[in-house]
Amino acid sequence: MSERTHIAGLQVSTCLYEFVEHEVLVDLPIKTADFWQQFAAIIEDLSPVNAALLQTRADLQQAITAWHEQPSNDVNNIESYKAFLENIGYIVPKVENFHITTENVDDELAQMAGPQLVVPITNARFALNAVNARWGSLYDALYGTDAIADQEGYRRTQEYNPVRGQQVISYGRDFLDNALPLTTGSHQQAVSYQYVDNELIITLADQKTVRLYNPSQLLGFQGELTEPSCLLFEHNGLRFEVNFNANSEIAARDLAGISDITLESALTTIMDCEDSVATVDAEDKVSAYRNWLGLNQGKLSTKVTKNNQHFVRKMASDKCYKTPEGNSFSLSGRSLMFIRNVGHLMTNDAIITQQGTPVYEGILDAMITATIALYDILGNNQLTNSTKKSIYIVKPKMHGPEEVAFSVALFSRVERALGLAKNTLKMGIMDEERRTSVNLKACIFAAKERVVFINTGFLDRTGDEIHTSMACGAMERKSAIKDTPWISAYENSNVDIGLQCGLSKKAQIGKGMWPIPDNMADMLNSKIAHVNAGANTAWVPSPTAATLHALHYHQVDVFKIREQLSIRVPASLDHMLSVPLAKGTNWSKQEISDELDNNIQGILGYVVRWVDQGIGCSKVPDINNVGLMEDRATLRISSQHVANWLKHGICHAEDVENSFKKMAKIVDQQNSNDPAYQPMCQDLSSNVAFNAAKALVFEAEEQPNGYTEPLLHAYRLKVKRLNKTDKAVSLIA
Repeated sequence: MSERTHIAGLQVSTCLYEFVEHEVLVDLPIKTADFWQQFAAIIEDLSPVNAALLQTRADLQQAITAWHEQPSNDVNNIESYKAFLENIGYIVPKVENFHITTENVDDELAQMAGPQLVVPITNARFALNAVNARWGSLYDALYGTDAIADQEGYRRTQEYNPVRGQQVISYGRDFLDNALPLTTGSHQQAVSYQYVDNELIITLADQKTVRLYNPSQLLGFQGELTEPSCLLFEHNGLRFEVNFNANSEIAARDLAGISDITLESALTTIMDCEDSVATVDAEDKVSAYRNWLGLNQGKLSTKVTKNNQHFVRKMASDKCYKTPEGNSFSLSGRSLMFIRNVGHLMTNDAIITQQGTPVYEGILDAMITATIALYDILGNNQLTNSTKKSIYIVKPKMHGPEEVAFSVALFSRVERALGLAKNTLKMGIMDEERRTSVNLKACIFAAKERVVFINTGFLDRTGDEIHTSMACGAMERKSAIKDTPWISAYENSNVDIGLQCGLSKKAQIGKGMWPIPDNMADMLNSKIAHVNAGANTAWVPSPTAATLHALHYHQVDVFKIREQLSIRVPASLDHMLSVPLAKGTNWSKQEISDELDNNIQGILGYVVRWVDQGIGCSKVPDINNVGLMEDRATLRISSQHVANWLKHGICHAEDVENSFKKMAKIVDQQNSNDPAYQPMCQDLSSNVAFNAAKALVFEAEEQPNGYTEPLLHAYRLKVKRLNKTDKAVSLIA
């Protein structure tokens, strides 16, 4: 039991209270007593509403399960199924056409198109890497990944490989030809870039001089205009630099003396308090909040060891330039930050309410993260986040417009408590739950003055799909679910409705994550589909991936694509409601075994790090040893899928048990080089992580909306208690 401070009728974990008192409020114009009184009133007033919304979820699920269990009901009779969902309030009445009215939105969200990072806020190094990923070296991204084929002669070596380097330079020149066309000729032949007589002159290898096809693309420079260290250009709303560093080995080998091309990359970053973290108590929450505080103060730093070198990583400063006319200007050196709060489900005993219950964690996050963001709003910081003085909060795992409206009410109460102007707190709506996606227009309407972001979440959406229709029948194999009609309808509908509601040039319409961080060649080939789908942002797993994905936004003008998409036939609700049932279940024993092993290996590989080490997101090797970015959304799919097959007799408990035992050995082997790893197979029966993973499958149907958090939190807390007990015993001994 943690120490608690009693204030305003609340029992606040002392570590949280002292963090707020001595770190958060110390430089803000808010009195401690006022803060806690206002917070207590919000908790008292809104907790019953939160509880009622969760009860509605449970009631709807019970009604849907009962409907599926009636033999006379057929989910393939879409009109009957739809009428039932409308009757119980799962599908709400249609909303008349409208446009959002959100104001004071930064250009990175409204006027620009580019990559987005999502990082665990508990990891200061990752957070700094992400916030500093606004600008990235194209040459480094190409040279250091498989974007340039790693084949004989072109291999990545410890020493610089000039042959591979030439491939990178050629790729960069192709980019310049696309993004910065010349009046004639190619950047491949360029031998110099000089500003002469008020225009940029490019000299080619044959000594011919050419100019930019569009001279206005040149925005500015660094250094001296006659001998710049970089030239700044713009294309499709994104800036990029052509860099000249005479001391660079690359520049020395380059006819034009170009040392690099630096791209504006991760325009925005979601600092995540939710899926990618493991924050189960006050101690964990304070760790998350402290990093968010450092980011908003512009002071976050962390010690880093890389290649046997030690240094301190800090937040990047703004980038300063001059126009050719001699005027100075600057661009942000940092990605614009969102903070992702948790959803409405979980509670956390960081605060105990007057009724003796843990506070809803979503209410806790809203109050604390918004208070911290006051440093940016008041300008009481070293580095600016929002130039429009807005606080951007992504709100995940909301089910339908009532829950969005609740978040709006919560944000309003927080604003009043902190003395903020109405609608300072902007909302990102994660379209990742079935009841939200089939009612998306009504959800956006509920937040029409605040919404700055909608984003599809295929992984969670699939997990919810399986759980909602658990009683309907056996689902397709996991890989085949991607080919069922509802997914393309869901992805298209998100864009269709976003455009109908006027989000273009006012907010982000986003797409999901590229999950294989070591496979950039395939990402370059396939992720342009997100841009062509009309998304002005999409998630990438690393700063390097952000730089490479930025190339797609130079290749395609998203806003022109949207003009075409806005007149297409909208995606069908009927298709979105189609359940991904297996067309036949005559799979062989080997196929069933392979499916179980694939699911269970992924479950174990993720859960063992979450429960034992508190790692909420990491690159986890799959059954084929391919590193995949895993978080709770992937876990939700896998656990629900195995549970579905168990329920409908595709496999049996003994099969699942055997797969768990077999996969535990593989996961132990895959983690054998991790000194912090606790092997499961030494004692499976008492291993907490192993039993947590099993519970996620065998208790999956009973979990609210199929979420994994309740079980993960319970087992992680158990490990933390055991570790503290062991430490205490060790000290006594």
